[in-house]
Amino acid sequence: MGWNQITTLRTPLFNQIDEGAYIYYIHSYYPELCDDTIATSHYINAFSGALGRDNFFGTQFHPEKSGGVGAQILKNFLEL
Repeated sequence: MGWNQITTLRTPLFNQIDEGAYIYYIHSYYPELCDDTIATSHYINAFSGALGRDNFFGTQFHPEKSGGVGAQILKNFLEL
């Protein structure tokens, strides 16, 4: 739980998001890294911060609670 950095940003979902920007997590569950990982975070181990396949996207963090970074991610999503 809490603020963590997001890295290894892939796909236009993360346009105008700086590598290492902070985003907000509300719980401790995390998906493992896989072929569909489009962003990573690290807490003890690296994990999937966001997943994407075709036109499906999911974030493990909460963009609506992640300030300006989250607002930009939501804006990018609407523009895809």
